[in-house]
Amino acid sequence: MKYSKKIVLKNNKECLLRNAVASDAQQVYDIFNLTHSQTDFLLSYSDENSFDVEQEQLFLIDKENSVNEIEICAIVDGRIVGTAGIEAIGKKDKVKHRAEFGISIEKSFWGMGIGRALTMTCIECAKTAGYVQLELNVVSDNYRAISLYKSIGFSEYGRNPKGFFSRHAGWQEVVLMRIEIA
Repeated sequence: MKYSKKIVLKNNKECLLRNAVASDAQQVYDIFNLTHSQTDFLLSYSDENSFDVEQEQLFLIDKENSVNEIEICAIVDGRIVGTAGIEAIGKKDKVKHRAEFGISIEKSFWGMGIGRALTMTCIECAKTAGYVQLELNVVSDNYRAISLYKSIGFSEYGRNPKGFFSRHAGWQEVVLMRIEIA
C-alpha cells in the first residue's frame, strides 16, 4: 500500500508522512530500537527486536506491495522520527474486516502532532483497504495516548489487568480500544 502527505507540526516544521520503502530499512530499524528504549508503554524492548536490517527491508517490501497493510513513517528534516502501521487481524472470513494499529514516536517529538497525524493516516489507509474496524492495545497509564485515541473516536471495549509484565513496573494493565471506520 502506498501513501504520501505533508503536514505542518506544532513547531511549524514540515513532516512528511509516507509509506516506508525498502531503502528506509536502516532508519526504521534504528527508530524502532530508539523508541522502544525510551518508554515502557510499548509491547517490547529494544533488545527484543526480532528483525535485523535485512529482515526489516523484506518486511517493508511486503508492506509496500500489500493491498491491505502498511507501514507509515513520519519524516522530519530528512530523518524518520516515528512509525505507525496497520496489519490484518487475520485472513479468515470472520475476522478479515478487522485490522490492528501500532505506533511509536521518538520521545523528543512527542506533543507536536505526529501521533494524531499518524493515527489519522492509518485510519484513512484502513478505510482504503476495506477494513470496518481498527483496534489497538494501550497501557492504561499512557494517559496521553488514551486521550488522543478517544478524541479521534476510539472507544474502550475491555481491559486486561495483566496484559504486560514490565521489567521496570511489574504488571501493566492493557486497555483494548477500537474504532468503527466503515
